[in-house]
Amino acid sequence: MSGVFAVALASALSLSTALPAMVAPGAAPVQLTLPAPTGHGRIGTVSLHLVDRSRPDPWVPTEPARELMIQLWYPAADTRNRPRAPWVSPGVADRLNPPGSPVTLPVSHAYTGAPAAGGRHPVVVYSPGLGMERTSSTALVEDLASHGYVVVTIDHPHDGRFVEFPGGRIATQALPVPTTPEEEAAMIATALATRVADTRFTLDQLAALDRGHNPDEERRPLPRGLTGALDLDRIGMAGHSLGGATAAQTMLEDRRIRAGVNLDGTVSGTVVTAGLDRPFLLLGSPGDDDSWTALWSRLRGPRHRLELAGSGHMSFTDYQVLLAQAGVPAEDREPSLGTIDGDRSIAVQRAYLLAYFDRYLLCRDGRLLAGPSPRYPEMLFKG
Repeated sequence: MSGVFAVALASALSLSTALPAMVAPGAAPVQLTLPAPTGHGRIGTVSLHLVDRSRPDPWVPTEPARELMIQLWYPAADTRNRPRAPWVSPGVADRLNPPGSPVTLPVSHAYTGAPAAGGRHPVVVYSPGLGMERTSSTALVEDLASHGYVVVTIDHPHDGRFVEFPGGRIATQALPVPTTPEEEAAMIATALATRVADTRFTLDQLAALDRGHNPDEERRPLPRGLTGALDLDRIGMAGHSLGGATAAQTMLEDRRIRAGVNLDGTVSGTVVTAGLDRPFLLLGSPGDDDSWTALWSRLRGPRHRLELAGSGHMSFTDYQVLLAQAGVPAEDREPSLGTIDGDRSIAVQRAYLLAYFDRYLLCRDGRLLAGPSPRYPEMLFKG
């Protein structure tokens, strides 16, 4: 298990620089793909630009309002004549994978602007790791959406490497570089508080959207049927790395979140000593983390602690499968991705995340959470 500063191996910063030095001249680019979702439902997606004028940006003093980009992934009624959404926005794609690279970034399984399916759907909010984009765990996000969830992914500008706003403007990372443990702790505390505020503001805007208001700053049209489709009495939250810590701290501060998941993130903030009285899942890679031990003893609601054998810190992102497809040698992937097969890793994670949110948001059968399963021997129960 790794802390928040183990977010990215160097190759995750640019897929092109992660490739082997010898690439056949003139060869067609390798098309990267994400595993197909396991649910039967079609998926729609839409991005929204939110502006919180009640607080300035903590990382860039010249920005008087905190701006966010969020993306909704939801069950779709009809996807005909709709384009599939790219994995990342065009400007971010050029930064992650410059033109001329021998790989082509994946396309998601969601359709841009598709009308939402009828009914009300439970909501899961997702926060990525420090330095990562909102799309960094799309394989997990899409799968939940294919099973009937509305998943809302949040970009945290100037904490993430790149956040593209409407019109092509890109906010880049602006975190201070700590030189002492005290400066590092202060930076993490600011990042965590900012992410919690980002999440709570997003929940406010989701409530406004569900009432018929369009919270998008540019007032771009919303997909048909999205208003009224969010069951805001059934909200969960998941996050990777610092996003997992964000899920825990936001649950402490906001009771709208009924169940939370931390994917391999060191926990910080007041939640470590205050604990939680609602369901929480700690799911990580092998290793010890003192913050998990401290939090575990203070979890007063249903609690689960699972370990994915053979995984690494970045196994809970799309890079688990994409770097192998791009031809990055196993010895270069293993420090951050472990030794587990990428497709298998995603399949196991999907099964347990779905079982968890089905159990605690929809009161469905949660037998997969009761103990080891012969179907998923890689998932070890630690508590």
